[in-house]
Amino acid sequence: MAPQDDRGLIQALAVHAERAAALGFDAIFMPDHHFNGYMPIASDSFMFAAYLAAKLPQMHFGFSVTSVPLHHPVRFVERINILDQLTDGKLLVGIGSGTTPEEMIGFGVDYRDAGAIADRNLAIAEQLWAKGLEDPAVEIDSGPHQGRVLQRIAPAAYTAGHARLMPVALKEASARRAATHGWPAFIPAFTPPTIGGTEPMRHVAKHFGVYRAMLDEAGHSPEAIARALDWTTHTYQLVHVAETDEQAREEMMAILTAYQEAIEREAAFNARAESNDANKKTDRTPNALTEDWIGTWCLYGSPETVVEHLKPYAELGIGNILCGTTTGPLTDERLRLGDQTLRLLSERVMPAFRKV
Repeated sequence: MAPQDDRGLIQALAVHAERAAALGFDAIFMPDHHFNGYMPIASDSFMFAAYLAAKLPQMHFGFSVTSVPLHHPVRFVERINILDQLTDGKLLVGIGSGTTPEEMIGFGVDYRDAGAIADRNLAIAEQLWAKGLEDPAVEIDSGPHQGRVLQRIAPAAYTAGHARLMPVALKEASARRAATHGWPAFIPAFTPPTIGGTEPMRHVAKHFGVYRAMLDEAGHSPEAIARALDWTTHTYQLVHVAETDEQAREEMMAILTAYQEAIEREAAFNARAESNDANKKTDRTPNALTEDWIGTWCLYGSPETVVEHLKPYAELGIGNILCGTTTGPLTDERLRLGDQTLRLLSERVMPAFRKV
């Protein structure tokens, strides 16, 4: 999308969020991405969430997911605390180490160091959340992020300790981080280095089983476990619902064609970012038009088909489904199809699970 389109896209996304709230959705999740041309709010989704929180006080807000290495720990903690206050604790902060070298180098981070910097940033963030006014200074030395904090972080969090973080339960350490704290987790439908496939439930059941066992072992109360599972989330990057399976498939493929074209435009910049060993990716995502990508990242069909697809996830114990309804370049037609999906999910899919 062109720069002159940015303002209209921001306004359209705000309207889409308001429509979701009016239709009975529980939460609005936003990505944390930089330098792409089709999702302008992703460059500061904290700010966009604050704007929406003032308009939609009943909603939960989440991030899927925050690229932790790109955020200075002080700003990370301050912004989460402010949003935690503005939403009365209805905040869910997905955390990860990032996905693209181009984003990393824009913030002075080498892609190969992203995981280690994310771990250090999160450890520092916990120190900052715990720091009292008279406690010793917190020293910050994490890749490009440096500093020394003498006083407490202001404002304080609304939630006891701090807002809920949501690790992606791909690795044992991430699943344990979520389980130990009684936090929800994102449950992926793949196992690296392969990011795709046509048997997503096999991976979901495996990752969820590990997380759930750790959650049970952590000694939480039944109420705390129930709260964590209520927001434990499986994500579909694209959800598309139409009156028939055939219509849904045809419209979905048009959406994915535009999305893949956007990805290929970005690929040239990522290739430039990967020009040295410090920024080489070790995994590759399949083309979005392949059945491997569709099988992992897409949910589509008539309302009845979508209900049947989701029943095993509900039976497994996953409490929340994140539905990507604005994937790809946000043309007027794309927004119309996104609104169609919101309406059909609200009227004919969600009622089947509200009763569970």
